[in-house]
Amino acid sequence: MNNKKLTIIVFFLVLLMLTGLFLIKEKNNKISNQELKNLIGQMIIIGFRGVDISDNPEMVNNIENLNLGGVILFDYDIPSKSFPRNIVNPEQTKKLIEDLQENAKTPLLIAIDAEGGLINRLKEKYGFAYIPSAEELRKDNIKKTKDSADILASQLTTLGINTNFAPVVDLNINPNNPVIGSLGRSFSDKPEEVINYAIAFISAHKEQNIITAIKHFPGHGSSENDSHKGLTDITNTYQEKELIPFKELIEKGVVDITMTAHIMNRNIDPNYPATLSPKFLENILKKELNFKGVIVSDDMQMKAISDNFGFEESIIMAINAGCDILIFSNNGDIYDNKIGEKAINIIYEAVMSGKIEKERIINASNKILSLKQNYLIKKRQ
Repeated sequence: MNNKKLTIIVFFLVLLMLTGLFLIKEKNNKISNQELKNLIGQMIIIGFRGVDISDNPEMVNNIENLNLGGVILFDYDIPSKSFPRNIVNPEQTKKLIEDLQENAKTPLLIAIDAEGGLINRLKEKYGFAYIPSAEELRKDNIKKTKDSADILASQLTTLGINTNFAPVVDLNINPNNPVIGSLGRSFSDKPEEVINYAIAFISAHKEQNIITAIKHFPGHGSSENDSHKGLTDITNTYQEKELIPFKELIEKGVVDITMTAHIMNRNIDPNYPATLSPKFLENILKKELNFKGVIVSDDMQMKAISDNFGFEESIIMAINAGCDILIFSNNGDIYDNKIGEKAINIIYEAVMSGKIEKERIINASNKILSLKQNYLIKKRQ
């Protein structure tokens, strides 16, 4: 083939590609403002007060009018330092979830932190099964992990909880770590052991049609501080092997959601924590590790974020960095029933002003709706 023919072929291929991109852009530009807000709503998970939907009519309005992506349940209300928040017993929890779903246009992600041990909102004292911590399970074997995860997943299914923000795949690099090691949340300091135990945990949930999330990317196990309480810097403690569980679990195709960590590693990004950093999420998680699933932030109201970045700034940065879903637990220092509406309006205005590309919203919501189609919508049908 001569150079002239090759040039003509390349020209037409480029023209075809550009035409396709133009048509996609034109289609995206035809999305109405309300449709855009509905897509943005899918990117938000919020926490709320109430053990019955009649306790919180504004939350019901939020679900109906904002097209929220999901909610996250807690047993304890930190702002008021009181029980109960959402969970009293199995019967009440199931009824609450059924009522929440009945008011949703799009099936909600009903999320919970149910790792086992200390980090489990479904406690024995409320009438739920005891689930050992990752550290306890590691002392037994992988079969025991699978058995315990089977019990947990079956319990979640019965309640109507469809998303478990677990398992933790952080390596137990620092056993005195105040938020991982000292709470028994890590399976091991060895990547291969963490991977094997995580697969057992995840597979039990998949068999029960429960979405799982591995956390906390790129690894929180070596930290010496708690990102709930402030910015956590792992620059001098992080070890490369901490990335291995994320890499191999993604390669094995078992990861639905990856949750980010609010940690600083100045060797990667000198200015921003992983949740707000394209260097971590776009470059490493998406490109290097080839993760194509949903990226969810850890709670955006944790002090690592809220004490160091503005509310509006952090939301825009997280989405531009690569987060598809933002969590607002409403369970820190303050409680705000309008937190979901505020977050959605910030994102909407950022799109309108060009601070966030509309295509970013469409891409994120498509991934979320695809996940829901696979786990929730087919189940409903």
